[in-house]
Amino acid sequence: MKRQVDKRVASRVTLDDVAEKAGVSAITVSRALRNPGMVSEKLRRRIEGAVLKLGYVPNMAASRLASARSHAIGVIVPTLYNVIFAEYLQALHEVFLPEGFQVIVVNSRYSQEEEESAVRILLGQHVEAMIIVGVNHTPLARRLLMRSRIPVIETFQIAPEPIGLNIALDQVQAGYDATRFLLDKGYERVGFLLGQRDERALERLQGFSRAMAERGLDGEQLAMSLPSPSTIALGAELMASLHARRRVPDALFCIDDNLALGALQECRRLGLKVPDDVAILGFHDLEFSACSSPSLSSVATHRHELGALAAKCALEMIGSSVRRRRESLNLGYEIKARESTSEAAVLRRRQ
Repeated sequence: MKRQVDKRVASRVTLDDVAEKAGVSAITVSRALRNPGMVSEKLRRRIEGAVLKLGYVPNMAASRLASARSHAIGVIVPTLYNVIFAEYLQALHEVFLPEGFQVIVVNSRYSQEEEESAVRILLGQHVEAMIIVGVNHTPLARRLLMRSRIPVIETFQIAPEPIGLNIALDQVQAGYDATRFLLDKGYERVGFLLGQRDERALERLQGFSRAMAERGLDGEQLAMSLPSPSTIALGAELMASLHARRRVPDALFCIDDNLALGALQECRRLGLKVPDDVAILGFHDLEFSACSSPSLSSVATHRHELGALAAKCALEMIGSSVRRRRESLNLGYEIKARESTSEAAVLRRRQ
C-alpha cells in the first residue's frame, strides 16, 4: 500500500496555504505581512499563528517582482577576516535594518576580478544601492556601476574620479602624517611593517616614503613586509626578522594595530623595551590599543561613523528623485599618542 504524503509537507508552503489555515483570503494575508497596521490586531494574530504553524517563508523574489523593490543593499568588502571592517558593517546594519532594508555582504578577497563578479551578482539581485570598500575597480565593474542608476558609495579611500559618493580618509596623507609624527618627536630611523600590499596599505606606504624622503632618509631600507593577512602573529614574525637582520629601527610605523601589538609582544620576548629601545605606532586604534602594556599609540580612523554616514546617504538618495551624488567627503583621522611613543624615551636615548 502506497504511503500518502501531505502535499504541504512535500512542497513549499504557499500564501494560499496560510490563507486557508487562517480562514481569510490570500490578499488579506499579503496585506497583513507587508503592512500589519492595515488589518485588525485579532486578524493579524490569527495570520501570524498560521504562518508560524505552517512554517511559511515569504517568496522574496515574487515580492520584488510585484513591488519593483528589493529592499536590499549590496556591500562589498575586501575581507571578513580583518576586524577593522566589523564596526563598519555593524554601522551599516544599525542604519539599514530599522528602515526595512537587508544588507547583502560579499567578500572580494582583495581581488578586483572577484569584486567584478560580486558587482554583477548584486546588480542581478536588483539591490537598491551599492556600498564598496575601495576605489579601484576593473573597467567592466566600473562601467556596470556607472550604468546601474542606483546610489554607489565608495569608501575608505579618496577616489580621484568617484563613481558616485565617496566617503573616506586620505590614506596617503595619513601615512605621511603618522611618519612625521614619529620623526618630529625625534626618532631618526623609522621602520614600516606591513602584511599583504593591498590598495590602502600601499597608499600609507607611499605617505611613509614621502615623509622619509623629505628628511633625506631611505624609507624602503627600513620597510619589512610579508604577503600575508595582518595578524598579531605576523607582527611578531616581522619584528623578529628585523632583529635577526640587525635592522631594528628607533621607531616602527605599523600598517595596523594587529601588527603593532605583535611587534610589541616580540620586543618584550627579545628583551627590547618599548618605547626606550623601539617606539611603536599602529593604525586604526582598535579597542585593545589603549589597554595594552605599554598602551599603543595609533592613528584613529572613524570606521563606525563612516559606515553610518554611508548608510544614511544611501537612504537619502534612495528616497529622493536624485539617485546619484558625485562628491568626496573626507572624514579624516586622529593620531592618538600613548605610552609606546613617549617623548621622554627619546630624551633618555639621547642622554
